[in-house]
Amino acid sequence: MTQDQFDMAIGLIDAANSEDPNLETSNNSDQPKELLYSHRMSDMLQRYSPDADDAMKLSIHAQHIQRWKSPRSDYPMNRKGYHQWRTDLYQFHAETAASLLLKAGYEEEFIERVKLAIGKKSLKTNADTQLLEDVAGLVFIEHYMQAFVDRHPEYDEQKWLDIIRRTWSKMSDRAHQFALGGHIILPEPLVPLIQKAVSA
Repeated sequence: MTQDQFDMAIGLIDAANSEDPNLETSNNSDQPKELLYSHRMSDMLQRYSPDADDAMKLSIHAQHIQRWKSPRSDYPMNRKGYHQWRTDLYQFHAETAASLLLKAGYEEEFIERVKLAIGKKSLKTNADTQLLEDVAGLVFIEHYMQAFVDRHPEYDEQKWLDIIRRTWSKMSDRAHQFALGGHIILPEPLVPLIQKAVSA
């Protein structure tokens, strides 16, 4: 594994995510949504676990690769449909990332490790999967939770407490301490709700 391989893999992931037709505004510029997400994930990894190895850097950078190609609307709008979508989505992300890492010249053992992490396999027992879930949770809280709340004014407080607790339950104690220790920017209007959810 070389720096050239790593740089090529990052370039391939970024190129794939640059195709996202959905745009999000950040720093006064419109950017492909999943490209922006991947960079936010990598930035959070650097803050949370700066000693992470290349396999985890690539796993986290590719976690949502080409997510728009597997829309929720393709599945029944019920709980069963949601879970099937999530299962298929994780597999899609893992296989898409694997194909790009193969192009970059990575070996099968390395690629399989990345696939396990992106595929969300063995959360709580696979350290790679847990690290990815920690970073995803931290990114959601810092960058996406407020917008999610704004999109769903119909949800009551109990619904939001449940959503926050589900996110929190996937994260490790270390990530909890990182989030509450001033290391991420909490959405200010939601701080009382977050504190209520995680203290119960």
